[in-house]
Formats: sequence, C-alpha cells, structure tokens
Amino acid sequence: MKRHNVARTIAIHSVLLLAATGARLIAADELPKAETILDKYVEVTGGKAAYQKIHSEIQTGTLEITAMGIKGKATAWRAEPNKTYTEIELEGIGKMQDGTDGTVAWSLSAMQGPHVKEGAEKSMAMIQSKFQSEVNWRDLYKKVETTGLETVDGKECYKVVMTPSEGKPITQYFDKQSNLMVKMSMTTQSPMGEIDVESFASDYRKEGDILMPHKMRQSAAGQEFTMTVESVQYNPEMPKNRFDLPDEIKALVNKK
Repeated sequence: MKRHNVARTIAIHSVLLLAATGARLIAADELPKAETILDKYVEVTGGKAAYQKIHSEIQTGTLEITAMGIKGKATAWRAEPNKTYTEIELEGIGKMQDGTDGTVAWSLSAMQGPHVKEGAEKSMAMIQSKFQSEVNWRDLYKKVETTGLETVDGKECYKVVMTPSEGKPITQYFDKQSNLMVKMSMTTQSPMGEIDVESFASDYRKEGDILMPHKMRQSAAGQEFTMTVESVQYNPEMPKNRFDLPDEIKALVNKK
C-alpha cells in the first residue's frame, strides 16, 4: 500500500512537472518571431516604401555629457550604402570626428588624434554605418531571435538578440504595445578595449514620413550622454567630398 502511494505521488509530481514545462513551452511559442518584430518596426515607423525614397540625410542636434554639464553641437551626414561623417563640437574639449567612406572606418579628435578602426571595432562601425539599417537588417545579421520579455522604463518589451556575421550580438527591446524600439545594448570595441553600451530611445516624432526618436540617452564607460535631434533633412545637397578621408587618416592608411 505504501509503495502504491509512493508511486502515485511520483506520478502526480511527474504530471505537474510536465504541465509546468508545457506551460513554459507554450509561453515561449507565443513570443513573436524576431523577423516579425523587426519588419513591424519598419511598418509602424513609416513603411518600407517611405524608407526607400531616402538616399541620404543630414541630422543636427546637441550632445550633452550629463554629469560634466558639457554640451555641444552635433551634425551627422549619412548616405547609402554605408557612408557616414559625424562632427561634434564640445565646449572646452574641441572637435570630434568619426566616419567611414564605405571602406575605411576612422575617428579623429584633439584628445586622441587620428585612428583607423580595424577588426571588431571596424565591423561594428560598418554595421552602424549601413544606411536604412531598419529596412536592410537582413544584410547585417546572420541570426535574429526573440529571447523573452523584459520591462524597460515601465513598458513590457520584446527582447530581440541580433547576431552579425562578425562581432558580438546587439540586443534591441521593442515596446510590446507600440512595437517601437526603446532600448539597445551592445559591447563595442575601442582603442581602450571593450565597452558595454546601453542606449534608450524616446520622444518619437515624425520627420517627413518617418517616425523616429528625437532623444537618445546613452550610458558607456561610467558616463551618461544625451543626444537630442533638432532637425533632419532628407536627400539634401551634399558636397562631393563630404565623405572623403581627412588628411590625417589618409596618412595613416598610406603608412599601413
């Protein structure tokens, strides 16, 4: 009789364990696929056709180092397929430049001098320079996966892990209700080594037909930065040499 009771108890525990496991599997199956979430983000922010009308852009705004109370002007030029040039003028620090001509990724500042990015640092720079990456994410990542739900600033969000062909994964968090991207985390390579970066996107407003965040709060290396977008121009007139390498960078490339 005792053996029967023990057997029945084990059977009940086994059923409960299977039921619990099944519940977890069902919950995991209910998560939308990462591909669906990424494509829906394009849809809710304007649609693929609206993005494809844009071939270049200029963004202007401000960058603030919160704890230090330092603020300056920031301007970013971008053009397809993967050309960028960013210039930041910070009070008391000077000019910082960063960009790629589509082949060479580089940075230049009064504090650190000229620098040509290589290896993992270059790979991440080329991913970030991809024009219309929202639409063209399939060209950048070999694997995308929805890994769960997480609360960000009070919003329940889908957590999407995107793995590039080279380099470490990038994780984005999409508001379950609006499907807008509200957070991004990654590990970047720099001359000082690996740096964990978290970015929080907010203040979504339309520029033309595209809904985009106008504020990005970023924490990295113990510092917090706030980028505020003030104006956006689509398909503007750009100088032909806008994405040419600075002379200091050319000298480094020629030396190598």
